[in-house]
Amino acid sequence: MKDAELDSFDLALIQALMIDGRAPFSRLAQVLEVSDQTVVRRYRRLRTGGLVRVVALPNGRRVGLFESWLRVQCAPDASLAVAEALARRPDVAWVNLGSGGTDIHCATRARTREDRDGLLLDKLPRTRRVTGVSAHTILRMYTGGPECWFGLDVLRPDQVAALEQPAPTGGTERYTMDATELALLALLRRDGRTGFPELARATGLSESTARRRVERLRAEGAVYFDVEIVPGTLGFEAETVLMLTVQPALLAEVGAALGGYPEVPFAAAVTGTANLLAVVICRDTDALYTFLTERVGALPGIRQVEVVPTLRNIKRAGMLVEDGRLVDPPPVP
Repeated sequence: MKDAELDSFDLALIQALMIDGRAPFSRLAQVLEVSDQTVVRRYRRLRTGGLVRVVALPNGRRVGLFESWLRVQCAPDASLAVAEALARRPDVAWVNLGSGGTDIHCATRARTREDRDGLLLDKLPRTRRVTGVSAHTILRMYTGGPECWFGLDVLRPDQVAALEQPAPTGGTERYTMDATELALLALLRRDGRTGFPELARATGLSESTARRRVERLRAEGAVYFDVEIVPGTLGFEAETVLMLTVQPALLAEVGAALGGYPEVPFAAAVTGTANLLAVVICRDTDALYTFLTERVGALPGIRQVEVVPTLRNIKRAGMLVEDGRLVDPPPVP
């Protein structure tokens, strides 16, 4: 389904969910000025069609995950199989194919350094037809993670303000989730809008305790709710990864500027020769050209830019992508 089949209300609902993925249907209806039944009907259509999925994700820095961006080079006849194998791993969050189908980009979130190193030093190097692996540790995110994407701009400022959530009040020290919170997160990673009665039944908690635990995770900044879409669904046909080499003294300035553009849902300082990574989503290649020449080209201190077009999305925020639709990953064994 392309954006022509999504009307203005669909886009407004998607943007509202990007601001607060857990907002009750009644609250969404009030802000969007429609009936509760209209919101429920439209949301169910979007979700069952694999167009939109609300998912809960851990805030890696807050809960102590080891986050990396991997670039894996493969023989042309092996890249899809390797990408799909990576997508089945629960510690791999995003996977896409680029550069003529021989280049895989993926984001990993390992619980321990040993888990991360096991993938980098053991599993991938021993995988047949993998010709190269480069790993970039994510040092600082300028946009992405808990920050919502600003590519959609259909709501009025007052509607945005009515949905915005207060900033987390937790500190900067590591937050360690207990077994109950991990169980709640596992359920919410598959469906971030799972109701509190269902969460309570699945975890053996009372409904009030389940609610209190989820609210605590959000308030502490340990978990956030993301809305996953396939960009082509909304008419954004040009998705690319930028690998930039920036003068170190200007890295923070350039990263913050790049992360402030609505075309950029993710930007981060990373280790490696290319020290700034960005995902760019544009309407078409003409818009991408304009973005590169007028926005990126105007930033100071950039020594080199590599543009890696995304040919195919395999996994987005834990959701597999099949035929342009989001589908549930297989259960973790």
